[in-house]
Amino acid sequence: MTAWSDHVIWWQLHPLTFTGAPSTATGEPGPGLARITPWLDYLIDLGANGLLLGPVFASQTHGYDTVDHFRIDPRLGQLQDWERLVGDCRERGVMLLLDGVFNHVGRDFPQFRDVLEHRGDSQYRDWFHLDLTATDAPDGFAYRDFEGHSHLVALNHENPDVQRYVADVMRFWLDRGANGWRLDAAYAVPTSFWRAVISEVRTSHPQAWFLGEVIHGDYAQIAADAELDSVTQYELWKALWSSLNDANLWELAWALERHGEFAARFTPQIFAGNHDVTRIASRLEDPRHLGHVLAVLFTVAGVPSIFAGDEQAFRGVKYERADGDAEIRPEFPATPAELSELGRPVYRLHQELIGLRRRHAWLVRAGFRQLHLANETLAYEAVNPDGGPGLVVLLNLSDQPYTFDLDRPVRRRVEVEAHGWRVLED
Repeated sequence: MTAWSDHVIWWQLHPLTFTGAPSTATGEPGPGLARITPWLDYLIDLGANGLLLGPVFASQTHGYDTVDHFRIDPRLGQLQDWERLVGDCRERGVMLLLDGVFNHVGRDFPQFRDVLEHRGDSQYRDWFHLDLTATDAPDGFAYRDFEGHSHLVALNHENPDVQRYVADVMRFWLDRGANGWRLDAAYAVPTSFWRAVISEVRTSHPQAWFLGEVIHGDYAQIAADAELDSVTQYELWKALWSSLNDANLWELAWALERHGEFAARFTPQIFAGNHDVTRIASRLEDPRHLGHVLAVLFTVAGVPSIFAGDEQAFRGVKYERADGDAEIRPEFPATPAELSELGRPVYRLHQELIGLRRRHAWLVRAGFRQLHLANETLAYEAVNPDGGPGLVVLLNLSDQPYTFDLDRPVRRRVEVEAHGWRVLED
């Protein structure tokens, strides 16, 4: 029996910006989660069947500075708005993944507010990493934050109370319709913490799916030690665009070999874009190579994720500055009918390749076999783990047509046009 996660394809969005909510929690209401419902049929028409939401809990600004994990951000509505969204998803068979920001919290998180007021006398002082001797700090004491962002206060994951709190949050929303969790900044949290929390939560929710955001490190070991179902495959993401920009398919082949090794140990989350990176249409120096990216994305092992708008060739650059995410997280129109027709060809390409993946459900566990490699040409087989016919993927980045001489599954010669690609189904 296969898990539901073996068949899910996520459509990811950042709710606060997607819905056009106010940028700060000033008390002004936003359009709410109801703004997402008109896009559910679009998600299904695309071929996806999972909605991967960015933060929806009460926060101060962008959602990653949470102040109450048990409350829907007022800019997105109330609990009943969440319940309606769950119902709308269930009617369509759409799975829901929530974004859990459990490495850090916002400065208005009640337990940290108590520390600000009572300092060493606070009953919550052990929830955080405090240095009460640093009296020259702005707050009269120092605390550990997330990667130099003072408004993001790091939690103390060695504290059993923090562990219980996170487990309670996870269960609360799983009880109310979520199917799993994306764990933000999972790489910054001890794997022992995730293992303890996830093990506890699985006692009541054995079908829940846990995805860890892991940018660097030993993906497979982290997944095993933390008991995660999946981690973000940033190695493959980077190779997807940089190898094409450099006309260096050796990099992509190396990443695909590594990806095959990862996939033998866990199920990676695979993506060409997300809420934290420059959009793939802006990343690629030659727009003719977007098809190459998608051909690879949908023919390798793992659980695919599409960042809302990438399927329409949205453009946007991520900048390392305040409000540097604005271009990649735009407000969406009220309904899909208001989208420009300019993105339609890329949308259709997504549909075709997702359809291919649906016809070959074994791709979630596919193996990788390199058939041909040069700077500008690559052929590989997506190996069927069940022993049946696989798929052959041909990539040509050169200015001239290239003829691939293949011997799998039978001897044949296949020409691919300049800057073209093909996927062969046998």
